[in-house]
Amino acid sequence: MNKPLEISTDPARLDLPVIHRFLSEQSTWALGMPMATLQRAVQGSLCFGAYLGDAQIGFARIVTDGATFAYLCDVFVLPEHRGQGVSKRLMAAVMAHPRLQGLRRFVLVTSTAPQLYAQYGFTPVAKPQTFMERLDPDVYIRC
Repeated sequence: MNKPLEISTDPARLDLPVIHRFLSEQSTWALGMPMATLQRAVQGSLCFGAYLGDAQIGFARIVTDGATFAYLCDVFVLPEHRGQGVSKRLMAAVMAHPRLQGLRRFVLVTSTAPQLYAQYGFTPVAKPQTFMERLDPDVYIRC
């Protein structure tokens, strides 16, 4: 990386086409997500962008009430920037953010990077039998 990495929560800096392209075309969890869905998700979340100059190279989104609960999702670093510590810097910024302190529960779902999140105190769910979900995996196809 020639330019210094910057992490920002300024929504005006988010490059929605870059985020949408990655999530809808390359992620394992949001394939086919419509741009309108992403726009609504970003609007209702605390979002972190990782930037080299003006170019967005990473993203993380947190759904939170800012007091008791947070859900970390849509974390990615563009493939060409992986292996350079970007995800660690992004996660360090997430974990240090003032709105995310003192939460009773901070959750995420991952199949790709559990070792990254373990460095920040995340563990497998202690009582998985108490967690439930309502999953609609084809929702983007019907949009």
